[in-house]
Parts: sequence; C-alpha cells; structure tokens
Amino acid sequence: MLKIGVLALQGDFAEHAHMLRQVGVQPVEVRQPAHLTELRGLIIPGGESTTIARLALSAGLLEPLRDFAATYPTWGTCAGAIFLARRIRGEAAHLGVMDIVVERNAFGRQINSFTQPLAINGIGGGDYCAVFIRAPVIREAGPQVDVLARLDDGRIVAAQQGHLLASAFHPELTADTRMHAYFVRLCQ
Repeated sequence: MLKIGVLALQGDFAEHAHMLRQVGVQPVEVRQPAHLTELRGLIIPGGESTTIARLALSAGLLEPLRDFAATYPTWGTCAGAIFLARRIRGEAAHLGVMDIVVERNAFGRQINSFTQPLAINGIGGGDYCAVFIRAPVIREAGPQVDVLARLDDGRIVAAQQGHLLASAFHPELTADTRMHAYFVRLCQ
C-alpha cells in the first residue's frame, strides 16, 4: 500500500491522515527524520507555520524535510504552504523550496474565515468548496509554477511546481477527497 507522510508536529495532521485513508493510502505520522523513509509523498498541514518550523528544527527535521521535498511530492496546506514558500512577506523563509511568495493571514483574523467555491485546474467534478481559516495568499508565483486556482479577485490560492503543491485553504476540513486524490496521483 502507498505510504504518504503527514508532518505531525502541530496542526491538522489527524484530519489529513483521515482523508488519506479515505482515498486508500496508508498515512504515516512524521515526527522525526527516520519517519520519512519509505514514503512516496508528504503533506505539511495547516496550523501555525512558525511553530511548525520551531518544532521541526528542534526535532532535527528541517534539513531532512528540505531534502525530501527536493525529490518527493510535498503538499503544504495553509500554514504548510507558508512553510514551503521561497519567501514569506516580511519574514524569513522556512523550507524555501517552492518558488512562491506568500503573505500570511491575507484575509484577516480567525473571525474572517470563509468558504469559497473554486474551480481548481486538474480537479474534475465541478467547483471545490474551499475552507479558508487565517489563510495565506500566494502573492507571486515563479515561472515554473502553475497556478491551479484563483479567487474571483485574481489572488492565487493553489499552485503547483512540478512535484510541489501548495494550497492556501484546508481541504482536510471538508468531506471532498478530490484534492487528496490529486496529491496521491502525484505520488504514484
């Protein structure tokens, strides 16, 4: 059975593991470098990117995560997208592996959370109901980055660079498995 890791330091890792089971994949909770072996992909969940970075550093995971993302499909959702970004507006990057520039909390505070139907390139079946909670936005995408989804105002909320995927929303908080199935196809 295909094994896909979920970085399990902080955030929505249990919800992602549940979604992976729904699409027929064995999730592996990643808390230390040894957990990355035998994985075909990795999800970095929503949560708080600075906290995730601090915990990854203390667990000796930053460099192993960077090395893993250089070779294997890696998907960052919400805070995970911030974690992957080459640049974060106003602060230092964490992994810096994906050629995107993100702005954290681009829609405001928790009270400003919302859902939005999105057309996502590569995801069939009609609009996807995306959940945005203290979400970032992708302000810039490099020349090798494909934009998968934009809001009506043009802001980028999902992108892919080869085997790297970033979404500003939380697909693990819906019953819709299409984004997870899309990522599993990248991992196969």
